Amino acid sequence: MSVSSEQKVDNGAVGHAPHPAPAAQKTSWWKDEAQESTRRNLGLVGVLLALFAIGAFIRPDLYSDADWVVNNIMVILTQAAAIGVITVGMTFVIIGGGIDLSVGALIALSGVWATTLATQSFGPVGMIFTAVAVGIGAGLVNGALVAYGKLVPFIATLAMLVAARGLAAQISGKQTQISTDTFINSLATTRPLGIPMLVIILLVVAGLGWVLLNRTTFGRRTVAIGGNPEAARLAGINVRGHTMLLYALSGLCCGIAAIMLTSLATSSQAAAAELYELDAIAAAIIGGTLLSGGRGTIVGSLFGVIVFSAITNLFAIANLPTEVQNMVKGAIIVVAVLLQQVRFSSITQFARRHGLTRAKPQT
Repeated sequence: MSVSSEQKVDNGAVGHAPHPAPAAQKTSWWKDEAQESTRRNLGLVGVLLALFAIGAFIRPDLYSDADWVVNNIMVILTQAAAIGVITVGMTFVIIGGGIDLSVGALIALSGVWATTLATQSFGPVGMIFTAVAVGIGAGLVNGALVAYGKLVPFIATLAMLVAARGLAAQISGKQTQISTDTFINSLATTRPLGIPMLVIILLVVAGLGWVLLNRTTFGRRTVAIGGNPEAARLAGINVRGHTMLLYALSGLCCGIAAIMLTSLATSSQAAAAELYELDAIAAAIIGGTLLSGGRGTIVGSLFGVIVFSAITNLFAIANLPTEVQNMVKGAIIVVAVLLQQVRFSSITQFARRHGLTRAKPQT
């Protein structure tokens, strides 16, 4: 008797058909791990609405004016533009398992180099090219130190931070360098269709970053390297080369941001963009990017930048000191990191162990 005939006899002896496979249970939207980034983004939108409500409560005389509200929103977005651009690059670096503490110093170095008299003599094209080239070059140095020099990213980029600030001070002679180029200076005041040009630049950079992360092999490799670099290497990914590209991308964003800040201030100096690296890292974290690497979103990082900019704007309206603002930012960073370590399953398991919820009936 064949195996198939034995199975038929056995099924007939039992007297009923075999049990069908259990149907897959659908996970509700608010429990689905795949929807975590969407839930986080909606939470950040809720934070923005709460900040708006607080502002309306503190200064109802201002928030009752619709024109003022629209203009204030544009101010918030303009203030967030430069930090938002470097946050895009920072998000890629962190997803790839690294960190970049030198972004503020690279903005200062790129801006100072682009506003020297020699560079300005080449016009806006020469200034933009110089800022971008300096940023990419310094980013490649960071990447080489991390990928081939085997330095910890924290140490490598910290060294670049100190060196870039020193070089910027040497080039500028510790003096503020004035930008005399009309095109560069007009970027901060130009408003196509009522939208500030700096905000448009941010949206373009963020859009390209989103496509690069979510629709290209480069993005998939970035996530793979951040999640497990050894597995990525065994899968044939050039981990060292890709790491250098990630830091070069961060440097590119620094060069773009340097031109944006130069346009806002119509000048540049070695002390520009201080602590921008902390704002970029914090924005990426509260936007859902894991510090350990392997996960993150461009949209979430942008929401994080806007939240910080809105907090700064709210504190300015309420005439609160900068010290209080920094304390609030620090608290937000701590809470964001703690929330990354909490999952819904952990909460439900805790509740069941302590009898706070009913256990699921066994079928």
